Amino acid sequence: MEPLELATTLLDAASTLTRRLDGSLSIIKGITFSEYQMLSALRDHPAATATRVDIATSVGLTPSGITRALKPMEKLGFVETAKDARDARKSLAILTAAGHELVQDADGVVQDTIDDLEPLTALTNDERRRFARVMKELSNG
Repeated sequence: MEPLELATTLLDAASTLTRRLDGSLSIIKGITFSEYQMLSALRDHPAATATRVDIATSVGLTPSGITRALKPMEKLGFVETAKDARDARKSLAILTAAGHELVQDADGVVQDTIDDLEPLTALTNDERRRFARVMKELSNG
């Protein structure tokens, strides 16, 4: 397989996986996979509190994109905004108790969706590790 064909196949697979995860999450939890990634990244920061730049770095979006994406999450009560105690120019996103519950429930939906992916589940642990290593190398440029 030529590198261009392989790259195209990887992009198609990523798009298909994202659509599946979007579909599962939107039907069951009412969020997209991108929103799940942001909320999950926020949960993983100390005290579930982070700047938009921190979240953007974690998920590969711009800080302004994070700001726009978190607005609906704030209106729904999953995220709160507060000023940084040390620097009033900084705005912090804080995952609420409802946000924690949503992400925890969504973790199960994501895992179930992934568990249903036959091509991935058919791989041995060693094959998955090698595949993941190659994907990480591609991600790191």
